[in-house]
Amino acid sequence: MAAVLDLVDVRKSFTMHLQGGAHLPVVAGVHFSTQPGECVALAGPSGAGKSSILKMIFGNYRCDGGNILLREKDGVTDIASAPPRTIIALRRRAMGYVSQFLRAVPRVAAHDVVAEPLIAAGLAREEARQRAAALLRRLNIPERLWPLAPATFSGGEQQRINIARGFLADMPLLLLDEPTASLDADNRAAVIALITEKKRRGVAIVAIVHDEEVRDAVADRLIDISRFAATA
Repeated sequence: MAAVLDLVDVRKSFTMHLQGGAHLPVVAGVHFSTQPGECVALAGPSGAGKSSILKMIFGNYRCDGGNILLREKDGVTDIASAPPRTIIALRRRAMGYVSQFLRAVPRVAAHDVVAEPLIAAGLAREEARQRAAALLRRLNIPERLWPLAPATFSGGEQQRINIARGFLADMPLLLLDEPTASLDADNRAAVIALITEKKRRGVAIVAIVHDEEVRDAVADRLIDISRFAATA
């Protein structure tokens, strides 16, 4: 079976322009793949480059070299060299992403924040809202909060809005950066169930999960990122 995602010899460093142009190597020689229905968890100490790798896959960071190959039905795209317009299109049809922080347009209602990826993909607004509502219920977001802007919510509620938005559409690839970090036990269990369902539907998942109980429940394979540590 062909991998959904292949990373080949990926490397990344940062130039600290406000600190005299200091060069900060992060990772080098990163290589792994993710199959349909597989959850690969990135492991390693804080600062090893786990979040940087997710951001390179999603196209938020440009890598210094290597290939990030995303396979769809109609072909393969190298995210490492793709222009911004192509990356934006991939996010609409092929890549979901749950970050540690909610980034939503101010004053937009929570159920519209969640439904937006489906609406952008062409689904009718009412149907997108219905699917969003079902997921908000599963994540224990009270219905009285749905018409409100999530900027006013607690940290845990904001994270559940973030999760609902990222999980709503079925895309070939799902990226998770600490999705359960601020959740209680009941909501962690809900997220584990959602991840398990995505895997059954053939979604490839790359996740950063520090909670060992959650990681043991969802990860099929661990990748120790510290072995890709870059040197100056």
